[in-house]
Amino acid sequence: MNPTRMPNLEQLLQVPYVDSGLPYTIAPDESRIVFAWNKTGRWELWQTTNGKELTPLSLKIDGAQFAPKFSPDGSRLAFALDLDGSESYHIAVHDFNTDTTTDLTPDILYAHQPNVSWSPDGQLLAVLSEAKGQFALYILPTDGSGEHMIRNIFHPCWDAVWSPDGLWIAVESEAAASDRSIHIVPVGRHKGKVYTTQLLWEGKALNAQHPAWSPDSKSLAFSAEVNEWHDIGVFNIESQEIHWVDQSAGDKTQPVWSRSGDGIGWIQAEGAKTSFKFQKRGGELHQIKIGDGCHSFPQFTSNEVVLLYEDVNRPSDLWKINLESGDATQLTKSLAELPGFALPEEVWYTGKDGVQVPALLYRGNGRQAVIDIHGGPNWHYSNLWSPMMSHMAAQGWTVLAPNYRGSTGYGKKWQNASRYDMGGVDTDDCAAGVKYLIDNGLAEKGKIAVTGRSHGGFLTMCCLTMYPHLFAGGSAVVPFLNWIKSHKNSREDLQHWNIENMGDPEENRELWISRSPYFFLDRVVAPVQMICGENDPRCPASESIDAHDKLKNLGKEVDLHLYKGEGHSFLMIENILDAETKRLEFLKKILNDEQ
Repeated sequence: MNPTRMPNLEQLLQVPYVDSGLPYTIAPDESRIVFAWNKTGRWELWQTTNGKELTPLSLKIDGAQFAPKFSPDGSRLAFALDLDGSESYHIAVHDFNTDTTTDLTPDILYAHQPNVSWSPDGQLLAVLSEAKGQFALYILPTDGSGEHMIRNIFHPCWDAVWSPDGLWIAVESEAAASDRSIHIVPVGRHKGKVYTTQLLWEGKALNAQHPAWSPDSKSLAFSAEVNEWHDIGVFNIESQEIHWVDQSAGDKTQPVWSRSGDGIGWIQAEGAKTSFKFQKRGGELHQIKIGDGCHSFPQFTSNEVVLLYEDVNRPSDLWKINLESGDATQLTKSLAELPGFALPEEVWYTGKDGVQVPALLYRGNGRQAVIDIHGGPNWHYSNLWSPMMSHMAAQGWTVLAPNYRGSTGYGKKWQNASRYDMGGVDTDDCAAGVKYLIDNGLAEKGKIAVTGRSHGGFLTMCCLTMYPHLFAGGSAVVPFLNWIKSHKNSREDLQHWNIENMGDPEENRELWISRSPYFFLDRVVAPVQMICGENDPRCPASESIDAHDKLKNLGKEVDLHLYKGEGHSFLMIENILDAETKRLEFLKKILNDEQ
């Protein structure tokens, strides 16, 4: 790709990237790394051998392949399969010796989470299954004899990690609001009666995530929120005590142990930038990075750390950094030449109530602007590979990406500020960006559009109904619009999140209705576009279909694009290309007076 000639949107969208939403895996002997990559336009498992040769595993099994995990002896590989975009994952195992792949959960009518963990003897998998209506901890034998539940925590579970000695499984589950909790479940041969332990601090359950066992199984590292930030803690199994490794400013997540167990590392987040920090027992704290982008999923080898890295000019790829010299080597190269996009600026602007709202600003040179709203909402925009935003800025539009109240990355108070008010204060924060753009000469009145996906799609529709005269139009990608109907049609774990963050749907019915754009579509005055996937479990396509029909009956200008065989995150490159091209065309039409 020639950096002097800016690539078009289709070229950018076809740039592959290594999956950064779920982990990759390193073989026990460090000879190869297996990871999910969409290099061919489909999500497949690839491997890099000794950091050099890149080859697909070419598994003869249907479905998108994610989250690989080597068995303890390295002879087999467990991974998750998404057959239709619905995130109803199957669990499969590939045997390298026989070159055979087996779906261990065929013909199921329930879902699994994509995170699995091997027992030390390689005979069993710890999985999180929804077989009885809620994601609970199950044991799945690899001989195909079928899974059985061993622990129901009565909160939706996300991750399970087996201790190397086989005696414990650490389970991460959802808790109050957007918090997580870690329970340590006994599964091996213990002396006497042993009970499940929940991580506590000063007598209260910790908001804890990312459990990581030490090689000797005596300690469990984790990331937890004690005050404003997520810090790295270590729980001692014998003493039941916790000590904190680093309690400085900024969020510290994804802890990982060195292979010898004498050191620990983690991802350090500071605003839109991240780095990797590590420390040997009793030694100095070290910090290294590849650039001013996003690092994730670190794993130690003997003398290096492997991790994923991306920024506005680089899609997510595997890198390794030498711990002594700090030299970085790129292991996968999704993009041959860098396009030369400018880094966004980190800015703060005044919200409706006077509170300062953080955002990323891609500065254009025209009079048009787009407010691009992230999903989650427990997430935040950082210096990520974002082809759509970079492309919009490259053609002269200013793009403002708010990290509105409810976003992560700015402390506990900010993240919880939208609880029981989703569609309220977060909408206000996004809409306040219009005044910032106009006051700073970055856009003209009537030349500002709004777009977003998932929760960002919901907030796009909130903006168009609550602030109808501020925007020239809006494109909502995989949105939901009706809290009540969406809740009724959701999985149990998604319902749990709704109740924790919006209250009981019957007791708080008035709130749920007031925060549902569907009931206020008569207020819409600008053109609307909605894009959705047929099998979306999070924001069902019926939400967009209902809204489209109602807007049509009201005489409003609206377009709907429904993609068959897709879910919340589109898996097929041809559908991604078509959907994003249609979104860009819609925005061009309303911003460039092509109506």
